[in-house]
Amino acid sequence: MIALLDNTVISNFSFIRRPDFVRLALGDAVATVQAAFDEYNRGVHLNRLPACDWNWLPILELTADEASLMARFASELGLGEASCIACAVSRSLRIFTDDRDARRAALELHVPVSGTLGMLLLLVDAGILSTDEADRYLSQMIASGYRSPLKSLTELR
Repeated sequence: MIALLDNTVISNFSFIRRPDFVRLALGDAVATVQAAFDEYNRGVHLNRLPACDWNWLPILELTADEASLMARFASELGLGEASCIACAVSRSLRIFTDDRDARRAALELHVPVSGTLGMLLLLVDAGILSTDEADRYLSQMIASGYRSPLKSLTELR
């Protein structure tokens, strides 16, 4: 199942300058939508986010039906999150987002959802990172502005 990344997850892995971790965790079963990637690029342009090489990440275009569905969510969510949810609902995909409202909306629509912590856990479970290494990256993300509900992945075990 393809996973869609929203701007929050793209941003967190950009803060630590490790977009490759997303690819290592999910392989080729990952993409984003234009609105989410535009949000990331605006952050880079405003010097709020580091520029990282995400050229390998496919960007999905919304169909007309998905754009209509997205409009239903846009009043409560950002365009990136609303677009991800609309695309995920339409195509039976899962979402990686750290936006609380987007996570709630996705769960109400029975869309599988995870986030930055879930991505870090995938890396630990695959043996790519140790828990200590993942916690160090998590600390860097938190120092950069990620509002994590946890300080350590050991709290999930």
